[in-house]
Amino acid sequence: MPAVSKGDGMRGLAVFISDIRNCKSKEAEIKRINKELANIRSKFKGDKALDGYSKKKYVCKLLFIFLLGHDIDFGHMEAVNLLSSNKYTEKQIGYLFISVLVNSNSELIRLINNAIKNDLSSRNPTFMCLALHCIANVGSREMAEAFAGEIPRILVAGDTMDSVKQSAALCLLRLYKASPDLVLMGEWTSRVVHLLNDQHMGVVTAAISLITCLSQKNPDEFKTCVSLAVSRLSRIVSSASTDLQDYTYYFVPAPWLSCKLLRLLQCYPPPEDGAVKGRLVECLETILNKAQEPPKSKKVQHSNAKNAILFEAISLIIHYDSEPNLLVRACNQLGQFLQHRETNLRYLALESMCTLASSEFSHEAVKTHIETVINALKTERDVSVRQRAADLLYAMCDRSNAKQIVAEMLSYLETADYSIREEMVLKVAILAEKYAVDYSWYVDTILNLIRIAGDYVSEEVWYRVIQIVINRDDVQGYAAKTVFEALQAPACHENMVKVGGYILGEFGNLIAGDPRSSPLVQFNLLHSKFHLCSVPTRALLLSAYIKFINLFPETKATIQEVLRSDSQIRNSDVELQQRAVEYLKLSSIASTDVLATVLEEMPPFPERESSILAKLKKKKGPGVVPVSELEDGKREGGELNGGGDRGPDSAMSASNASTPSPSADLLGLRSAAPVSAAAPSAGSLLVDVFSESGAGGPAAAVNDDGFLSSVPPSAASEDLAPPLPEADELLNKFVCKNNGVLFENQLLQIGIKSEYRQNLGRMYLFYGNKTSVQFASFSTTVSYPGELQSQLNVQTKPVEPLVEGGAQVQQVLNIECITDFSEAPQLNIKFRYGGALQNLTLKLPVTINKFFQPTEMAATDFFQRWKQLSQPQQEAQKIFKANHGMDTEVLKAKLLGLGTALLENVDPNPENYVCAGVVQTKSQQVGVLLRLEPNAQAQPGVQMYRLTLRSSKDTVSKRLCDLLAEQF
Repeated sequence: MPAVSKGDGMRGLAVFISDIRNCKSKEAEIKRINKELANIRSKFKGDKALDGYSKKKYVCKLLFIFLLGHDIDFGHMEAVNLLSSNKYTEKQIGYLFISVLVNSNSELIRLINNAIKNDLSSRNPTFMCLALHCIANVGSREMAEAFAGEIPRILVAGDTMDSVKQSAALCLLRLYKASPDLVLMGEWTSRVVHLLNDQHMGVVTAAISLITCLSQKNPDEFKTCVSLAVSRLSRIVSSASTDLQDYTYYFVPAPWLSCKLLRLLQCYPPPEDGAVKGRLVECLETILNKAQEPPKSKKVQHSNAKNAILFEAISLIIHYDSEPNLLVRACNQLGQFLQHRETNLRYLALESMCTLASSEFSHEAVKTHIETVINALKTERDVSVRQRAADLLYAMCDRSNAKQIVAEMLSYLETADYSIREEMVLKVAILAEKYAVDYSWYVDTILNLIRIAGDYVSEEVWYRVIQIVINRDDVQGYAAKTVFEALQAPACHENMVKVGGYILGEFGNLIAGDPRSSPLVQFNLLHSKFHLCSVPTRALLLSAYIKFINLFPETKATIQEVLRSDSQIRNSDVELQQRAVEYLKLSSIASTDVLATVLEEMPPFPERESSILAKLKKKKGPGVVPVSELEDGKREGGELNGGGDRGPDSAMSASNASTPSPSADLLGLRSAAPVSAAAPSAGSLLVDVFSESGAGGPAAAVNDDGFLSSVPPSAASEDLAPPLPEADELLNKFVCKNNGVLFENQLLQIGIKSEYRQNLGRMYLFYGNKTSVQFASFSTTVSYPGELQSQLNVQTKPVEPLVEGGAQVQQVLNIECITDFSEAPQLNIKFRYGGALQNLTLKLPVTINKFFQPTEMAATDFFQRWKQLSQPQQEAQKIFKANHGMDTEVLKAKLLGLGTALLENVDPNPENYVCAGVVQTKSQQVGVLLRLEPNAQAQPGVQMYRLTLRSSKDTVSKRLCDLLAEQF
C-alpha cells in the first residue's frame, strides 16, 4: 500500500472530531454538526474549485457525521469525483464513502460503475483491489450485471497479482450470493477449480470459499475439485508447522484452509478413484492421530485450531459413512471429549455422536459411552449440553438398553428444564412404544410419564396409549388395573383422568371381580375427580358413565341420579348439558340389547405411523412447540392417534382441547414485535394514528380504520365490574415503563406494549388464555371515569370473540391526549369460561407523563426557568419515606422512564437529580421541571426523599407529584 504523505493527516478532520467529543450535550453536538455541514455545503457550492485534499477532507467529515447517525443528503458527487484521482488516499476515501452511503438505486451508480471499470482496467493492483472491495460492499444487481463477466477474467488471468486474485474471488462470491442467476462461470469453471493448485495460500483460501458455494448449487460442474482438494489437504496435513510458516497458527498449519477443504469434500460422495480415496483416508487417519498427540502449546488458540480441523474431519467421516475403522476411531475420540473441562467441546462431541449413533458401523461404539452420557444429563450446568445428551440417549437407544435409558429419562424429567420437557416427553413415549418387550411395561411407563410431567404430555401421547391398549387384548386387563391404582392418588393430573376414564369405560369389567375395584368403587373414584376437571374431560367422563351403565347394570340408578342433577342437565356449557340429557334419556328408554349395541366395545384401530413420531419430527428446536403448531399437528396427524378417521376421544363423542405448555410465551412479550400481521412496523407505529375529525367530537362507532370509539360514562352499561382492588397498584408499575404483564390470574394473562410520540400513543394489549378451555364471548370495553371523556381520546380495534385454550389475541388501542388529565381510562374484560361469566375491570396504564417530551437544558436556563415558576399553585412538593433502596442507577432509570430528560451537573448538590420535559397535549404544551433530593446518608429504613415539581399548570404538578411519590 502506498505510504501516506505528511499532508494526508487531515488536521481539520481531527479538530472536528475533537470538537464533537468535547460537546457537553446533544444540542451542542447538533449545533456543531450543523455549523460544519453549512461550511462544507458552502465550500462545495463555492466558485473556487477545491483541490483533491480539500474534497477528501470534507467527504471524510460527511462520512463521520453519517456514522454519528445524522442524515447526509449532499456530497455524493464530490465522492464520485474522488474516484478519478490518482492518489491512493483520495480514491480510498471516495470508495469508502460510496460503499457506506450510496444505495443500489442511486442515480450515480452509472458514474460509479464507469470509475470502477477504469480502475479494474488500470492494472494498478491497489486501485483494482479498491474497486473490487467497493463492488463487494455494495453488491447490487446493477453491479453484478456490469462486472459479473469481468471479474472471473481477472481472477484467472496469469498476470493478475495474488492480492487482486484474493479480492476478486471474494467479490465474485458476494455477487453470486446476491444474484446467482447473473454469475455464470461457464468457460471459467475449470480454471477457477485449478486455483486450488495455486502457489499462494491466500489465493487458495479465498478461492475455496467461492468453489464451495458454487459446488453446493452445481456439484456436477465442479466435481473435478475433489481430487485437487484431497491433494492440497494431503500436503497441508503431512507438512510440519515450519513448512507453511506464514500460514501456521499456533503450531497448526493453515487451519482455516484445512477446515474449508474438509467442508468442500462434504459436498460430494466418497471419491471413486481408489488412489484419491486412499490418500483421503490417509489424511483423515493422520488428523485423528494428531488429535492424540500431546499439545505443542498450552494456549487455547492452539487447541481451538486443532479441534476445529478434527471436528470437520469427523463430519466428513460421518458424511461418507463407509469406513468402519474411521467411524469407530472418531467415536472413541469424541468419547474422550465427553469428559473434557471445556463445555463447548462436550457439546460438539455429543452433537457429533448423535449422528454417529445412526450408523450401523459405529452404533455399538457409541453405546459404550452410555454411562458418561447419562452422567452428563444429570450433572451438566448448561441446558443446551443437557439437551444434546438427551438427544444422544434417544439416538443410541435399542432393545438392549431401552429400559435403562427410558428409566433415566423419566428420572431426569422430574428436575428437567421447562424448555426441554415437552420434547423429552415425546422421546420417552416414542422409545417406550418402539422398544416395548411387553406392553405392560409400556403402560407403566406412559402412566409414570403422565404422573411426572403431566402438563407436558400432549394429547398425541395419551391418544396413542389408548390406541395400543385397545388393539392388544393381552394388556387390557393390566391397563385397567394399573390406571385404577393410579387414580387413587390424592393429586392426579387431568391427563391421567382422561386415560382412566377411557380405559375403565371400555375395560373396567376386567377388574370388576375384585371387591376393591367393584363397579361402584370404579364409578365413585372417577366421579371424585369430575369437579376438578376441564369441560372436555368432564365430557369424556360422562361418556364413560354411560358405558358403565352398559357394563354394570347395577350402577344404573346411581349414574342416572348424577346425570339427572341440576349441575348436569342445566349445565351452562352446552356440550355437557346435551350429553347429560341424551345419555339420561338413552339409559331410560333403550332396552338392554339396544344399549349394548350402541355402547359396544371399541373395535381395534387400524395400524398407522405413530403421530407422536410425526410431532417430534416437526419440532424445530429445544424450545416448546408453539400452540399454532400443536393445532396444525392435530389437523394433519389423522386425528393424532393413528386411528383412521377417529381418535379415542371422538369415538367416545368427547371434544378435547390442547393443553399448552406453561412455558409457552402466551403473550409474545419476549418477541421483538407484536405477533399480529396487522401490526405496523416500529418506524410507522404512530404515523397517522388519528384523522383530523377523530378528535373534534365524539367518534363514530367504527371509523374507517376499523377502530371503535370508547364508551362514554353515560353510555357505559351498568354491569361493568368495578375496578379490581389492586388496579391502582398495577397502574403504578407502569408509570416508568411501557412494556410488561399488566394482569395475571389462573385463567388470563394480559400483556402490554406501548409507544408514545408527542400527544399520540399506540398500545398493544395481548390477552392470553392460560387454560386448555376456550374463552367464549370475549369482549373488552374502554370507559372514561369522571371528566376524562373530554381530556383523552381512546379508540380500540375489536377483539376476537373466541380465545382458544393456550392461545392469545391482540388488541390495538390508539390514544390521543387532548388536555391534561388525572384519572386513568378503565378497561373492562368479559368472557365465559366453562359457562361462567368472568367480568373484571382494570385501569389502563395511560398517565400524563406518557406524553412527556424530554428537554435538555443548561444549568443557568434551568434555574432561570425554576425561578419563573415560583407561584405557589405552580409547585407541588412531597416529603416521603423511601420504599426501596437508594440505588443510583435504578433512580436514573426510573427518571428516564418517566419520559423526562435527566440533566447532569446542573444541581449544586451532586446527589440531587433534576429533570426537565414538556407535556404535549393537543390543546397546549406544559413545561415541567423536577427536583428529587434523597438523603442517602441516613440509615436504611429511615431514608427520605423530597420531591419538588414545578410546571405552568397546577393540576399537572400535583398529578405528577402523586405518581412519582409511589415510585421511589
